[in-house]
Amino acid sequence: MDVVEKFRLKFRISNDLYRCLLCEFFCTGLLVFGGTTTSAQYVLSKGTQGSWINVNLGWGFALVMAVYAGYNISGSHLNPAVSLFLWTMGRLSGVRCILYSIVQILGGFCASFFTWVLYYDALNAYDGGTRMVEGELATAGIFSTYPKAFLSVGGGIADQVIGTAYLCICVCMVTDKRNKIPQHLQPLIIGFIVVQIGICAGMNGYAINTARDLGPRLFTLCAGWGWGTFSYNNYKWFWIPTFCPLVGGVLGAWIYQFFLGI
Repeated sequence: MDVVEKFRLKFRISNDLYRCLLCEFFCTGLLVFGGTTTSAQYVLSKGTQGSWINVNLGWGFALVMAVYAGYNISGSHLNPAVSLFLWTMGRLSGVRCILYSIVQILGGFCASFFTWVLYYDALNAYDGGTRMVEGELATAGIFSTYPKAFLSVGGGIADQVIGTAYLCICVCMVTDKRNKIPQHLQPLIIGFIVVQIGICAGMNGYAINTARDLGPRLFTLCAGWGWGTFSYNNYKWFWIPTFCPLVGGVLGAWIYQFFLGI
């Protein structure tokens, strides 16, 4: 018996709920770390070490790795919208839905800390140590989404509801057993779906995930960017990527069931 196997036997968590919560926390952290570091490299290099396509690919492949990591433990929801639509379908208990969502947000918060540590010197070189949410030297967008100035409240709601609905329609399609998509290919396909959403509907950051946006937003609030992370656009934005993906996820999942699942 090797050292790793001994470690597993000694510290293995037998409670399924605890294992799944740990999995959702860690794997959501993997997703957010992989995505925010991609965004950081693009922004802090002023586009010399990356492009918008690179950012989309970075987030997509981060999702691929994160889903693979926990697929056989919790199913790798990594997104409160996914957990919520599974609850509405009776595939997840209400308690698990709430707890999964909480640890997903915590995972996003903690992952943002490691991105901040990794790029701390680059951040200071870029903004002189003054953390900004808006302006030419703004860096809050590395962590959370901030829309174009022209976006209205209605446009923002549509952006998040439609984007998340599309994501969850595709997730349902990929995971539908009747489509016979091999399980080992499903995370890869889901990752490419996120890349595609970023390419066609990424103008406003395509949060499409409460944990991916709220977790990092809470971190930037604590790490020097201040209350502007929530008061941006006179408080007309932060709640949109927080709550609207939940609506979009449920709508998308049930749209799939109505048109293709019956």
